[in-house]
Amino acid sequence: MSENVAEKTGAENVAWDLTHLYSGTADPKIEQDMQKSIKLADELSTEYKGRVADLDSEELRDLLEKSEVILEITQIIGAYAYLDWSTATGDAAKGALLQKTQEYGSQVEQRMLWFDLEWAEVPEERAQSVMSDPVLADKYRHYLEVSRLMKPYLLTEPEEKILSEKDVTGHAAWYRFFDETHSARLYEWEGEQVPQQVLLTKLFSTDRETRRQAQQVMTDGLKDMARTTTFIFNTILADKASTDRLRNFPSWLTARNLSNEVEDDSVQALIDAVTTRYDVVARYYTLKGKLLGIDDQKDYDRYAPLPAADRDYSWKDARALVLESYRAFHPQMADITAKFFDENWIDAPTRPGKTGGAYAMPATPSTHPYVFMNFEGKPRDVMTLAHELGHGIHQYLYKNRGMYQGRTPLTTAETASVFGEMLVFQEMMRREDSPAVRLAMLTGKLEDSFATVFRQISMNRFEDAIHTHRREQGELSTDQFNEHWLKTQRDMFKGSVDMTENYGYWWSYVPHFVDRPGYVYAYAFGELLVLALYARYEEVGEGFADSYIEMLSAGGSDWPHEIVGEVGVDLQDPDFWKQGVAILDGMVKDAEKLAADVG
Repeated sequence: MSENVAEKTGAENVAWDLTHLYSGTADPKIEQDMQKSIKLADELSTEYKGRVADLDSEELRDLLEKSEVILEITQIIGAYAYLDWSTATGDAAKGALLQKTQEYGSQVEQRMLWFDLEWAEVPEERAQSVMSDPVLADKYRHYLEVSRLMKPYLLTEPEEKILSEKDVTGHAAWYRFFDETHSARLYEWEGEQVPQQVLLTKLFSTDRETRRQAQQVMTDGLKDMARTTTFIFNTILADKASTDRLRNFPSWLTARNLSNEVEDDSVQALIDAVTTRYDVVARYYTLKGKLLGIDDQKDYDRYAPLPAADRDYSWKDARALVLESYRAFHPQMADITAKFFDENWIDAPTRPGKTGGAYAMPATPSTHPYVFMNFEGKPRDVMTLAHELGHGIHQYLYKNRGMYQGRTPLTTAETASVFGEMLVFQEMMRREDSPAVRLAMLTGKLEDSFATVFRQISMNRFEDAIHTHRREQGELSTDQFNEHWLKTQRDMFKGSVDMTENYGYWWSYVPHFVDRPGYVYAYAFGELLVLALYARYEEVGEGFADSYIEMLSAGGSDWPHEIVGEVGVDLQDPDFWKQGVAILDGMVKDAEKLAADVG
């Protein structure tokens, strides 16, 4: 890959070190740990299976402590395999290990299914009495509460084992195939073959022709893969419909809402609050068209930066900006973040065969998180770095909550990441005196927020449409996927941007639709929550940062509304989501005022 495709940023050699997990794909300790955890799972079953209803709180704690040991081993093995594979998806040995660990994980899961089934059948009065004991409070009480939510949807143990076994060659296998297909695909750009991530970066160019060409090249590639991706999507839709039917879930989104620990009504209130304010999006893009001097904005113009803010960041500059922003808020955040840089917990450069996007891999009590991204030196990459490090800080802080109550539901999992972005953005704004540059920066932030709130909800509407279509009318053609995609995207822009027929194919590269159906609304949940948190921070000032760190440290040890309630935010307020959208409306007004000042 030449420098005219991906300029040098200083991130080219920023690769994580996984050797403290395992020395490589052939490390014999991987197999030893697999056998150890399976043996421990069998011993746990022998000791406790059939007795859960009769255990007192201390005995239940002992059972859960032993199962945590098994789960930690399983997660470390799975994490290593995925981390290693995601940087080189074309490596056959890494792919083979990933598949082996998925099969192994299913075997462990099947050996431990009996606990959730037995716990769900414990009479309510007995369960409440056991859970109220302080010996379970810090590490297990909330997990035990949440696991009982699944009681109406659980099957028999043999049936649950079959579902777990078949998932390895079902949903999990199709997602891997999807990911490897897109990771292996190269696109021709200026006579060279480049990964998808490099091409997507071109959509942030100030040159319109570059953006148009990038959209066309991307579309051509997606068209070439359309038969494959259409089949993958249809298979995933059918697989989920089958599972939901077997479990008797009332809607395609029920399973996701249960795992997110939110009521269906609350999610619908979020969707309604966003979709009824698409006028905010239209008003902003009407303004942006004037600022760009473009009368006919196309989908490939959405992320065009205003020239005043067109700059590149070296890895060194990005690191310094994030660290300084975090330190100004709370020293502990900067101290944790420094570990990611200094101890090689980040994999940053774009490479052929590396998956696109970015993620943070959670910690276990005995390890630490990792951050994965594709750094190209653009302002958006700095925000992505801040975002994933926010996740990393959260994961580092909550690991002491244990395997069962560390991880948060997806809705609040986005809190620390989006808040981290906000801290970096505000620091960048503070450093800038030029109204023109400030306006360009504000428009960039608005577009990120719109992508997180309005676009994610429009994608939720797309998911709703295709899941409903598959269940009521059967398999979808590529054209039908395109139609649903264009309709939900065009609804959002209300005519302010022309979503071209080319853009109709762009549903087909979004991994969340395949990996985690129903996931996308969690981004909007997190963004609007963070807007409320940041408003609270500006209101409270000193003292808020300590409360915020305590909130992150709580992990998933309580209901989301209880955890964020400690910092003064009421998630149960029926108008909460409307208030968040109103903040975005206010930011558009700020942009309009700045535009008038700049002239």
